[in-house]
Amino acid sequence: MELIRALKKLKAVPFTHAVLLALLKDYRNPEDKIKQMVKKGEIIRLRRGLYVVDEIYSNAKPSVELVANLLYGPSYISMDYALSYYGLIPERVYEVTSMTTKQVRSFATPLGRYTYIKTSACLYGIGLDTRQSSDGIYYIIASKEKALCDKLLFTKKLAIRSQKAMRVYLEEDLRIELSDLCNFNLEIIEACMACDHKVKLLELLHKVIQKEQENKC
Repeated sequence: MELIRALKKLKAVPFTHAVLLALLKDYRNPEDKIKQMVKKGEIIRLRRGLYVVDEIYSNAKPSVELVANLLYGPSYISMDYALSYYGLIPERVYEVTSMTTKQVRSFATPLGRYTYIKTSACLYGIGLDTRQSSDGIYYIIASKEKALCDKLLFTKKLAIRSQKAMRVYLEEDLRIELSDLCNFNLEIIEACMACDHKVKLLELLHKVIQKEQENKC
């Protein structure tokens, strides 16, 4: 019962192997107990040394977003998952893509697939938001402006060389409603441009959004 109460206190927040060993300090063979708990589905192994309590004890589904932050870091959620999160693209996105200053990694977990793309230190700190889930858990996600910038900057073989082509990409490829760009903060895009990475691409995005805001918003 003591163990169950301790697990419930962890709620849906991922925890390390060290935390789990501390909870199992009175067990003769804690490693065997951990294997047993994973097999029974009481805890979910996300990767080596990182776990989360199943919702049978936490009474809440593990936060996909917080898991993304803690699975491999430093990192923040971005690109398609963030664009879908803000309702900018119509598709529901199941794979969580994050940006990191570390090496590229991917993890297949019982909660889904998590991919991490390497970005520069300059770009990393721009346009990040801290959000809170309904159960009070905080996580870091790109602002909608930063998520779109990341999508442009880190999509391979993206050949956009005119404002017309940029509009086509936004409207037809991503299926973004241009009217949804009316409240975009252009300063975030400008800050990304200052990092000197694919500047012309971001300039085209900036011009398209600026014209949209001036003419239709």
